[in-house]
Amino acid sequence: MAAQPARPERSGTETASVLGVSPFKPSLVRAVFRDVTSMHVSRSAAWAAASVTRTVLMEIIDSARRAAAEEARKKLIPGDLLSAIDRNVELEVGTKWYDHSPTFRGLTGVLYDADGVLVPSRQRSRSRKPSAVVGAHRFEAGVKKLLRSQGTTAVPAMLRDLDGIASVFLTDIARDAAMVVREGGVKRFGTVTPVMSGEPAPPPFPKDSFRAPPARRGDGRTIGRDDILAATTIQLLGGNLRQRALTEARQATQNASAG
Repeated sequence: MAAQPARPERSGTETASVLGVSPFKPSLVRAVFRDVTSMHVSRSAAWAAASVTRTVLMEIIDSARRAAAEEARKKLIPGDLLSAIDRNVELEVGTKWYDHSPTFRGLTGVLYDADGVLVPSRQRSRSRKPSAVVGAHRFEAGVKKLLRSQGTTAVPAMLRDLDGIASVFLTDIARDAAMVVREGGVKRFGTVTPVMSGEPAPPPFPKDSFRAPPARRGDGRTIGRDDILAATTIQLLGGNLRQRALTEARQATQNASAG
């Protein structure tokens, strides 16, 4: 497949405007973190986590939008999400949501019992205990804003998937950030650069671009911005999406501090 042309929405004033206003507010970020840890979340950490989540969702929506455009559609459907993930392994995030969404049924494995009878999918819990799945609806307003920013809409099933992926991804970021604080830094690290068959390998990233510091700074009770950045390196593969998420998170926290 021919290389995609450069996308203008990635640069200039449009990028700046997207960076300036995150649809995922710090209050939402802190609510998700409270479901995971009792640690305090600093202001810069909340902005960084919101930025990373926005960057990931923007990339998923943009890729799904291009898949829909190939069929002359503007409204996104779950099939566009599958096409986007199939074309770009970097977009495979929030995978715990896959077990709860009909969109991914069959991709996560169909189970049969000893008599060859299909085992029903896991029933949704009615527990009041907070979880990324139960709390996915909290992301609907923000996801709709991102869809509008790219001039598209989504059918309810696709919107539900985007909400769920955002919720699970941010929850994973919260867990990893808390782990970074507890362990005093990132204990496992590495970069993976996915390359599509038939396409030239991208140039190597500058040495030390994503290397974790040997030990974190700060106390053991507060999640800071750098803890979010470290968690991002754990959750995202070492490709363009990770690089952009880290860069935009740093810019977002600088803008918040300046404001």
